[in-house]
Amino acid sequence: MIDFLQLLVYGVVLGSILTLGAIGVSLIFGILRFAHFAHGDIMTLGAFSALAVVSLGLPVLVALPIAMAITAVIAVVIDQTIYRKLRRTAPVILLISSFGMALGLRSLIQLIFGPNNQVFTKGIQMPYRWGDIVVKPDHLLIVGGAVVLVLVVHLFLSHTKMGKAMRAMSDNVDLAAACGIPAERVVMWTWILAGCLATAAGVFLGMDAQLHPVMGWNILLPVFAATILGGIGKPYGAIAGGMVIGIAMELSTMVMPPVYKPAVAFAIMVAMLIWRPQGIFKGQA
Repeated sequence: MIDFLQLLVYGVVLGSILTLGAIGVSLIFGILRFAHFAHGDIMTLGAFSALAVVSLGLPVLVALPIAMAITAVIAVVIDQTIYRKLRRTAPVILLISSFGMALGLRSLIQLIFGPNNQVFTKGIQMPYRWGDIVVKPDHLLIVGGAVVLVLVVHLFLSHTKMGKAMRAMSDNVDLAAACGIPAERVVMWTWILAGCLATAAGVFLGMDAQLHPVMGWNILLPVFAATILGGIGKPYGAIAGGMVIGIAMELSTMVMPPVYKPAVAFAIMVAMLIWRPQGIFKGQA
């Protein structure tokens, strides 16, 4: 039971990270109708942007909003210079271009920051203990930060004019355009929001483990699994999907080596595509 509870804690932490990444993927698919394969590397870009700010002597939590702004601007520039020209082509062209962008971003990060593992802060953290359950301070920051960001996204989508416009375009692009919703402005805000969430996911992933140029690519499969489980294009479903995938991956280490955790996410994704490809939260805008 102690092992189960400890792994459950780790699962909630991982699920919080996956949730933030999955919401971004769902937003992009819901508005632009293509799977953004470079999203994992956008997460890496955000994490290393925060690392660059931390190297100036600022704490991670101060560096996070600065890195969000940097990554959001880069995401919008990528969309306006590359993806915008390809939106009216076949969806597979956009998908392939996003794969090429992933390779480019990964190589650029490795060229600038090097191929080695890096950390935000050095030293050993003194963990909190509740009986035999151990929780690092960073784990509390990750879960708390994810909860705050999810609430902010909820308030933005539910109570702002732009958020409602994004939900309308996600439901029916043609009808939203006929009602006078500014499509390009909605697309821009989609990339801003997705870039900010990807940055937070990347920073939290770096806090939980270490930073590496392929960290985002390695977690892309669980992020997509969470997106599909919750219903691709459904941001609220991505929240539940991220938690389920994160907890399932960590609990699986009770019966198999940790190296197979990505295979658990893959198995859940395949099972979901066969059983209910529309996701468990179909119809939840």
